[in-house]
Amino acid sequence: MQHKAPETPNAETKPRPKAMARPLAPARVGSIEEIERGPSGKSIAAVFDYDGTLIAGYSALDIAQMRIMRGQVGAGEFLGLASLATRGILGLAGFKDLIAFTAANWRGRQERELMLEGEKLFKARIADRVFPEMKRRIAAHRKKGHTLILASSATPFQVEPAAKFLGIDNVLCTRFEVEGGRMTGKPSGPPLWGEGKANAVKAFAKAHRIDLTRSYAYADGNEEVPLMMSVGNPRPTNPFPELERVARARNWPVQKFASRGRPSLELMGRTVASLAAAGPIATLATAAGVLSNDIRAAINVASPAWADVIHAFAGVKLNVIGEENLWSARPAVFIFNHTNNFDAFIMSKLLRVNYTGVAKKELETHPIMGPVGRLMKVAFIDRGDAKKAIESMKSVVALAKEGISIVIAPEGTRSQTGLLPFKKGAFRMAMEAQIPIVPVVLRNADDLGARDAIFMRPGTVDVMVLPPISVADWTKEDLDERIEAVRDLYVATLEDWPNGGLNLLGIKPKRRR
Repeated sequence: MQHKAPETPNAETKPRPKAMARPLAPARVGSIEEIERGPSGKSIAAVFDYDGTLIAGYSALDIAQMRIMRGQVGAGEFLGLASLATRGILGLAGFKDLIAFTAANWRGRQERELMLEGEKLFKARIADRVFPEMKRRIAAHRKKGHTLILASSATPFQVEPAAKFLGIDNVLCTRFEVEGGRMTGKPSGPPLWGEGKANAVKAFAKAHRIDLTRSYAYADGNEEVPLMMSVGNPRPTNPFPELERVARARNWPVQKFASRGRPSLELMGRTVASLAAAGPIATLATAAGVLSNDIRAAINVASPAWADVIHAFAGVKLNVIGEENLWSARPAVFIFNHTNNFDAFIMSKLLRVNYTGVAKKELETHPIMGPVGRLMKVAFIDRGDAKKAIESMKSVVALAKEGISIVIAPEGTRSQTGLLPFKKGAFRMAMEAQIPIVPVVLRNADDLGARDAIFMRPGTVDVMVLPPISVADWTKEDLDERIEAVRDLYVATLEDWPNGGLNLLGIKPKRRR
């Protein structure tokens, strides 16, 4: 009987050591990733200045303009402000004098009345000026369980509406004496300016057992150096020259954001140029339509060409995941989360050809969107008249049955505060036309501009296109539940980018090379 000799160990038979996981590269200091990888807990604070840091511009100017327009600024107050400004330039007056002057002019005013004015002003003129980059940092700190503090030298009538809007529970600001609900004309305590703000933050930290050596501070003014030096993670944001000089000398990471504020001449020029390109593109599209005797052929030439030009001129890039889902089941109802006027251009660039949409009635008279929409047979719906809205949608459903996809924002309007509840229109159209729903999740689209912005700013928008969802077995009875499940995909994707929605669907995401 022949015996087989024992095998000698060699490279093939030796057990291979398990592959070591590559260590993560260090997060960039000052980035959101740094917050996400850092320690958690309420003993760590994130302190945010207001004017110039959380918002572009200065809310005091908005208040002054509002009061002047309402005739609330008399000759005496105007002359007093001019005198105070002159003394300030000469070094004879400071922030404390300004606060005392403000308090005296508010004497006798009802505190509640001032707060209501502040809330209305914030909603009407300031909310759109909140930097989206700062919103994301606030969200990152909140997710880590950090204590959020809005610390400002401004009045509570300026900052408390903003804190409520941003979900910041703790507000440190310059306050005034109130008796019986009315202003006494005197400040309450020292103003939060320079050392005053730093001291207020230190006192808050001591009272709430916060470790400032592990905490963060975001601010822009030259007077914020004491605050920056009181925390372990100073983050100068849109800094003034002196603060930036100190930051460079001390190796503090400087952050500058341009997604809000007055548009530059270059930005305006880019927008005008992209609009001007519509003429030559329309000429080319008309020729295509005449040659083929098909209006849809003309639209299919014009739409992608103009979308490409607009994005190129504006300096906007799309980082698309799941692009194959844009084409795997057409026609379809493509839904997207709605942030600003530029979402329509993003969807146009993504879908390219053979689509139409649903838009609010007001856009029908828009000098650009109106004619373009009518050419594309967009349904302009009157949201105040349910019957007319349903009738308008029927024409779009008819197009879907002929092979034309539908684009619609299920929230029904642009949102400033995150994902809104989904309305039923988009889903009913899909059920009637018996075509699938394709969720398109947009992230960072608000970097391109605020809710009502006219000029498109440079930026990169992340796009996640989820797989088509069949509505073949949907019924009127379970529609609400189905819609909520689709909305949950958006919530999951935005909270755990980019795979949250796929995980909810039970789909294993592909490895990205």
